[in-house]
Amino acid sequence: MSFDLALAGCRALVTGGTKGVGAAVVEALRNAGARVVATARSVADSSPDGVSYVAADLTTAEGCRIAADAALDRLGGIDIVVNVVGGSEAPPGGHAMLSDELWDAAINLNLMTAVRVDRALLPAMLAQGSGVIIHVTSIQHQLPLPESTTAYAAAKAALSTYSKSLSKEVTPKGVRVVRVSPGWIETEAAVRFAERLAEQQKTDYEGVKKIIMDSLGGVPLGRPSRPQEVADLITFLVSPRAGSITGTEYVIDGGTVPTA
Repeated sequence: MSFDLALAGCRALVTGGTKGVGAAVVEALRNAGARVVATARSVADSSPDGVSYVAADLTTAEGCRIAADAALDRLGGIDIVVNVVGGSEAPPGGHAMLSDELWDAAINLNLMTAVRVDRALLPAMLAQGSGVIIHVTSIQHQLPLPESTTAYAAAKAALSTYSKSLSKEVTPKGVRVVRVSPGWIETEAAVRFAERLAEQQKTDYEGVKKIIMDSLGGVPLGRPSRPQEVADLITFLVSPRAGSITGTEYVIDGGTVPTA
């Protein structure tokens, strides 16, 4: 039997769509036949067929409005929103190093970007009675690393709760809302971080991968997830093949989070 995801012609916005998981999601959706608008703070002049980029700083309300307007204008509507953008710039040192400004930055980037983009695009989805929203959370809302990710983990926990509440509100009106919770992903940024850590620890990349996995309490799979693996999961979840999936969270972490 064919496993066509039936995404040809679907209209999608992907935030943070030029690097890491976001770029992998853009490519996966494009390969499935969707038309995609992708956001980033800066974008290249050219783009592949079926994809257009919009430069927008989603940490601002204005940037979120620019991104949402670009998606509606260029695509003529919206069927899929994948909120990938997120991250942390907090220094190590635990809670004492987290100023109000760092807390605000973590919440703004990891929660409010999704809230604002959703708020801008949900009216179009509700009017047509269909749509899918994916929020990329993190296993750190269950397994925070207190040395450096307390604010990030708390913001992702807030995103998860917001997502669940939103799903209960809009699913009866035809819009599905699903969370995807990755663990350690071997993105370009993660590789650069690991290489810097390897230099500090006087070891090689494989050695530092073990250090990172140990800090997470172990990764039974024995390796980080790959961006394409996360993108493949998201692409399935936004497709009609997953039409009865909403309000839940899919963990993709190589078994990092212990389960009963």
